[in-house]
Amino acid sequence: MNLFHAIEPQDEPSGGRPLADRMRPQTLDEFAGQEELLGSGKPLRVQIERDELGSMLFWGPPGCGKTTLARIIAKRTKSDFVPFSAVLSGIKEIKETMAKAEGAHRYGRRTIVFVDEVHRFNRAQQDAFLPYVEAGNILLIGATTENPSFEVNAPLLSRMKVYVLRPLATEQIVGLLQKALADPARGLGNEQVDASPAILDRIAVLANGDARSAYNTLEALVLGTPPDSAGHRVLSEERLQDVLQKKLLPYDKAGEEHFNLISALHKSVRNSDPDAALYWLARMIESGEDPLYLARRMVRMASEDIGLAEPGALALTIAAKEAFEFIGPPEGHLALAEAVVYLALAPKSNALYTGYGAVHEDLQRTIAEPVPLHLRNAVTGLMRHVGYGKGYQYAHDAEEKVTDMTCLPESLVGRTYYRPTDQGFESRIRQRLEEIRRIQKKPAQARNRNEDNDR
Repeated sequence: MNLFHAIEPQDEPSGGRPLADRMRPQTLDEFAGQEELLGSGKPLRVQIERDELGSMLFWGPPGCGKTTLARIIAKRTKSDFVPFSAVLSGIKEIKETMAKAEGAHRYGRRTIVFVDEVHRFNRAQQDAFLPYVEAGNILLIGATTENPSFEVNAPLLSRMKVYVLRPLATEQIVGLLQKALADPARGLGNEQVDASPAILDRIAVLANGDARSAYNTLEALVLGTPPDSAGHRVLSEERLQDVLQKKLLPYDKAGEEHFNLISALHKSVRNSDPDAALYWLARMIESGEDPLYLARRMVRMASEDIGLAEPGALALTIAAKEAFEFIGPPEGHLALAEAVVYLALAPKSNALYTGYGAVHEDLQRTIAEPVPLHLRNAVTGLMRHVGYGKGYQYAHDAEEKVTDMTCLPESLVGRTYYRPTDQGFESRIRQRLEEIRRIQKKPAQARNRNEDNDR
């Protein structure tokens, strides 16, 4: 068996191949998404068009185009192309291929080795590629859904350029589905399909950035919808629900239902109702909402509704966001669930929210006064001469590390913005603030350092 073969255009209309494979882009112009890498004049596109490539690694979620891009590169370059599957290939197959590639290299032929799911190769298997990459006998293209920093050996990774591929946007997937419905040769153009924009949008939302998943759903829906008396296949949400074998929850990511649900989630957290918060979170996720949007909203809740009553809330929501990005769905949904329950159970305070709002109002209604002279650093003799730093009190010289020096502009002296509650950790902050204010009312025990106002 010859391991070396070229990837040829697949023009056959059917041949039993699934829609996702038939609609696989054959050229860079057909490729959807990844404009930051493949847009006109972008470095990767230029390298592909000039056939001036080095070994590279495509890192991205399923269905974003990693394998397709490797196939397009193979077609455009003057190279033998060897696809590997990390699931099916072992050391023996790697060594056989490398020996053939080394021989071809002596005769001026370049070999592109494409390794799908490279993260599934163990260290020894990955190391088997290294000397051939270093010698230039092969051009290695890897694809992975996992973070290569953890899953690819450092020596091999250092010899590959990593390109991060993003999930496709909903509108990009809708565009791909429309092309599939209109294409009579590779797509479903001969099936007389009537698909509303709402149906295509729902399929795209449920695909969660995965074009292959969207194609599979569309094909199953079309084949599962019998023609009517006029020969048309009219796609419906009811039939889509049957195909997916799951309930389709009413949802519109850009419409009223989206805002209704996120309002319900936020207010459930604010009302310390973990059951309701968990329900609304799950409902939005299962309806196709972007989990990272939910993570961002929870960061806001941590600052707006909890604040310093539980300072760990902000750190936990950031950790949940990073955890989801690290392991993805569906396991990553549990990190978001953990965060939302924590937020619901945490003590509540909007003191920071209202305090910042009061500052914002003052900024709008008062003039922007200059910084008081005693708070300015006298970095030159002239500045010192005109009064910069005069009257500054160095807090560390005071016995209790607090002075009665005013730090607000003159027109706002005495203004109170932050009013801590007695909830959670903020009760300790409130006690500390009351203590600071008692100290400030005492006669000053320590004054400024006249010769050291740079601190």
